[in-house]
Amino acid sequence: MSAARVRTRRIGDLEVTAIGLGSMTLTQVPGYDEERGLRTVHAALDAGVNLLDTADVYGPAGGGYGVNERFVARALKLYPGPTDHVVVATKGGHLRYAEHDTWWIDGSPEHLRRACQASLDRLGLDALPLYLHHRPDPRTPFEESMGGLKDLHDEGLIRRVGISNVDTGQIRTAHRVLGKALVAVQNEYSPRARGSEPEIALCEELGLAFLSWGPLGGMREAKALGSTYSAFNEVANARGVSPQRVSLAWQLHRSASIIPIPGASRPESVLDSLAAVDLELTPEELELLN
Repeated sequence: MSAARVRTRRIGDLEVTAIGLGSMTLTQVPGYDEERGLRTVHAALDAGVNLLDTADVYGPAGGGYGVNERFVARALKLYPGPTDHVVVATKGGHLRYAEHDTWWIDGSPEHLRRACQASLDRLGLDALPLYLHHRPDPRTPFEESMGGLKDLHDEGLIRRVGISNVDTGQIRTAHRVLGKALVAVQNEYSPRARGSEPEIALCEELGLAFLSWGPLGGMREAKALGSTYSAFNEVANARGVSPQRVSLAWQLHRSASIIPIPGASRPESVLDSLAAVDLELTPEELELLN
């Protein structure tokens, strides 16, 4: 069976849908449409999605911390069906200064502990199903940051650990410090951002999930994917589907470790993304896309 036909994939001991929902897009624009966002999350849940990705710093300019996390928590609370099976992955390690809406990084164990506790409070959880270190801090040794996450895991505040925006050396360091607690790497990967091939290969070697963020080229570029990358447009036109669907199917074929987490702000976008699991690409199409 090809990778694209597998509807679920593994993050450690978890079985999740092969395509998750990146929640950042739902609240990132000032004056975001909250009701449409709720319909979008609920459409994903209706379709069987059980992986939602968020972070403590996601939200509109000047919104402070936790806007997106609180939105995700509210969407789950208002959903009429069961949600116990839904995995909320959140991230910490960024700072966000409201006055100028600038971001910086703090990977110190002290900050990660504070950020973790704040995320627990906002999401209303006793333990975070998957907590990711958002970005390496040039002022804090990476091993020290990983040690802080190990402490949080050993104390039961986080059940599984992930790392984001990392290279192969940092993945190996995290794997050495965290052992089996490390289950995922989240890096950018898309038709325009293919620099994480070595990290994908290492995830395959170590049995880690690779959560691709920005799999459609990013929030500002997703709509133009077809016009920017002619190969994806060519395959999409031949199949009668969107270039975005082709991009996600291409990633699912690329590696069984990849779990794309495309953003969406409309229910229609969610359903189009999920249809990628049924798009079987031919070797000739894959050669063209690669």
